[in-house]
Amino acid sequence: VSTPPPRARGPAPGGAGGGIRHPPLRADALETPMLNLAVMLEDSARAVPDRDAVVCGDRTLTYAQLDAAANRVANLLASRGIGRGDKVALSCVNVPQFPVVYYGILKAGAVVVPVNVLLKRREIAYHLADSEARAYFCFEGTDKLPLGQEGWAGFTETEGCEDFFLITDGPVAAFALSRVETLDEALDGQSAEFAAEVTEPGDTAVILYTSGTTGEPKGAELTHAGMALNALTCHKMLGEADHDVHLVTLPLFHSFGQTVQMNAGLAARATLILMPRFDARGAMSLMRRHQVTFFAGVPTMYTALLGECTADADAAAAGQNLRIAVSGGAPLPVEIHRSFRRRFGTSIREGYGLSETSPLATFTPPGSEPRPGSIGKPVWGVEVDLIGDDWTSVGDGRIGEVAIRGHNVMRGYHRRPEATAEVLRGGWFRTGDLASRDEDGWLYIVDRAKDMIIRGGFNVYPREIEETLLSHPAVSMAAVVGVPHATHGEEVKAFIVPVPGAEITEEALVAWCRGTMAGYKYPRLVELRESLPMNATGKILKRDLRTEITPLGERT
Repeated sequence: VSTPPPRARGPAPGGAGGGIRHPPLRADALETPMLNLAVMLEDSARAVPDRDAVVCGDRTLTYAQLDAAANRVANLLASRGIGRGDKVALSCVNVPQFPVVYYGILKAGAVVVPVNVLLKRREIAYHLADSEARAYFCFEGTDKLPLGQEGWAGFTETEGCEDFFLITDGPVAAFALSRVETLDEALDGQSAEFAAEVTEPGDTAVILYTSGTTGEPKGAELTHAGMALNALTCHKMLGEADHDVHLVTLPLFHSFGQTVQMNAGLAARATLILMPRFDARGAMSLMRRHQVTFFAGVPTMYTALLGECTADADAAAAGQNLRIAVSGGAPLPVEIHRSFRRRFGTSIREGYGLSETSPLATFTPPGSEPRPGSIGKPVWGVEVDLIGDDWTSVGDGRIGEVAIRGHNVMRGYHRRPEATAEVLRGGWFRTGDLASRDEDGWLYIVDRAKDMIIRGGFNVYPREIEETLLSHPAVSMAAVVGVPHATHGEEVKAFIVPVPGAEITEEALVAWCRGTMAGYKYPRLVELRESLPMNATGKILKRDLRTEITPLGERT
């Protein structure tokens, strides 16, 4: 991928159809190393302007059209005084507007703050306030606003955002709120040409929120250089192809789909088939219709795909063009490896990473057969060590905490210097995950960060859930743990000690959690107790609770 020369910010001169004519270089730009993550799109738009970039249902955008639409978003932000270093939140499902807005924000020099579409109003408000977002692009969908109209009214009055834009594919209800506009209305009249802001390689490009294992979610600041190099490294690890077709079922607000498929895919000039909501039958149909060559998913998706195949011929038809299958987000069961290879004709390659590492850190080496259970080896430009509590290497043959150093590691947590200092030292990031390494250098995760739960590929952080539960007037104490689950990997269970005299049922608490927390987070299992096991200092002993747990079968 070639990096364009430094350019002045703002609308580029030149008439329609004549392309962008770059203005003279500024004096300060001559001394500024230019790298903007938007080059992932811009370079490909110059090389293959007429190739399909994204397809979603009956809507298709070529590379030229996608780049032009992103330019309109950049001009919109510039017209509102939003530019280099400003934070802009984006909450959107897998539809063409996601990459349009994402790259438009980057072109303007601003920082993208992806927000999980499953979050509730309280959780969204936290992300906007903590990131200091100046604008918020929010997907409305065809049925209703995620926040509801009343929620938007209160939202716009209390949050610090200056501009709210609704991303919609359908009719929009009338709004009396002056600060809420549809994206189409806001883009009306904006130019399709824009010279991207001069950003430095070390500038923050994206802030991805993650809780680690404790406390409120923290924003990992990822740089233009780190994100670009990680995307190009993904392309390198996955091998060359004249024209890949990706089926994108992973949410683009998540680091996995964002880097491995969107950024890497567009840099490789692939066509991305966007699926707003994963379902196995629909995915199989899209694989056949679009002759998909690349699929990435979490283990539960592979389980669902195998479950949808009523005969080997179904898998063979869907996988006849499949070149690459990638899994991440949680350990992939060995049996899924074997069954998928037998029925789809393609081996699944596993990788490992975190939001703080952009995310890819290890992967099955090119030209090597996957080793079921292994996360592979460090990717290009990345080092991995296994360390103890004192940050020193534990030595060969021993289990240690995974530490990562390389281009992919975050700058730090946004406005969290103390939290940053806990996990970063000398360029090394300690992950909290325990692993072993075999004599060939292949890595194997043996345990996860202390209490974190992974449900269906999504990280769930018990302390955040516990603090939300404790806000309920009938809850006195709460402890949240993961329960092994046959299809989701883990299910979330809450042990609750009610306030004396409170009248509350387990079913009522589950219902309350469903309306308060994102769908992947809320505990579907609640057990009321008179007390919880504690040590002498009053710390709840979750390990004692885990010993009482038996694995679950399939559960919604």
